Amino acid sequence: MALDRWIALVILLICLAYGYGAFFTMDASLPPFMQRNPVWPSTFPKVLAVLGSVTALIIVLGLEKPAADPKPMDINYRRLGDYKVGQALALLALMVAYALLLRPAGFLISTTGFLIGGSMILGERKFHIMLPVSLIAAGFIWYLVQEVLGIFLRPWPFFMGV
Repeated sequence: MALDRWIALVILLICLAYGYGAFFTMDASLPPFMQRNPVWPSTFPKVLAVLGSVTALIIVLGLEKPAADPKPMDINYRRLGDYKVGQALALLALMVAYALLLRPAGFLISTTGFLIGGSMILGERKFHIMLPVSLIAAGFIWYLVQEVLGIFLRPWPFFMGV
């Protein structure tokens, strides 16, 4: 079985477990006044689980493309060393660091650092462009979440007390 089918099989198993949680465990603790709503908190996870399962099943069964010889642009699991695996792993590590630093460092600092670090990993070297773009993006997203949506998002580190 090709590498894309193995990955799709793993994603299918994850989607099935996620769907089980969305369909059978999330709705049990809803208060009575929310049980009459047309859209529940589990609606989006249910849609994601179904769409992810269907998509992964299509790939596992090989229905997405006709069987043919591999093209040079297809992923070849025997040549994984030729791909930029280091960059992908560095981005994954940066995502984990971002998730861990989000509360203690605050949204603005951790998001700006994530955007600068991610662009450096992907090859951008113009720091005079990266810094203002990441500051504006982080500030704009914080403003939208905090002021427009009304969801509290700590902008600065916890020790600043803001």
